[in-house]
Parts: sequence; C-alpha cells; structure tokens
Amino acid sequence: QVQLVESGGGLVQAGGSLRLSCAVSGSIFSINVMGWYRQGPGKQRELVAAITSGGSTNYADSVKGRSTISRGNAKNTVYLQMNSLKPEDTAVYYCKVDATASGGSRLSYWGKGTLVTVSS
Repeated sequence: QVQLVESGGGLVQAGGSLRLSCAVSGSIFSINVMGWYRQGPGKQRELVAAITSGGSTNYADSVKGRSTISRGNAKNTVYLQMNSLKPEDTAVYYCKVDATASGGSRLSYWGKGTLVTVSS
C-alpha cells in the first residue's frame, strides 16, 4: 500500500528547466534514501541523484552542476531540479525510495515514472 507518485515531467526545449516531484504515501516508518533514476531510449536504467535521510547527496557525473535533489519539509517528498537540459536528458524518470516499513523490514519502492522529453 506504499505509493510513489511522480509529477513534473513534460516537453521542454534544450536549455530549459524542469522540477520533478515525488510524493510518498503509505505505511512507511522511516525513509533511508530517496533517489531519481532514468532510462533513456535504448539505454539502461541509471541513477541520476540520491539523497539520504541525513541530507547527503550523490549525483551522476552527467547531471552534476546543473541538477539539485532535495527533500520537502514533510520529508515524504523528493524533488529533482534540472537546469540547462540537453536532448540526452530525454528519458523516463523514476522515483525510488529505500525505506523501513512499519513492521521493521527494509524495502525498496519504485514509482511508475514520468517522461521528460528535451527537444533540440
């Protein structure tokens, strides 16, 4: 019954910006890591950015310097601000949460993805 809902994807021109959002709901006791992955056409799914419960961040080299991952004040949301977008950023972006469930088990949850298309 844990649900991750992504939003903010769409069509943008090269050089533009987007902010992706992921809202988490359900019986999660605590969130350990929240992250964004993406899968472009003909490519493997790859990590874009991640943020730990302590606020440490990690970015793929391809987006470092032009992307920022952050958590909302309620700590059940995660954002990915992407600037200076390039056509190679075109992909389906997925939200992922590594969490401790209310029963104590450690599980990973995935959203269904939001499409980002960057035109030349």
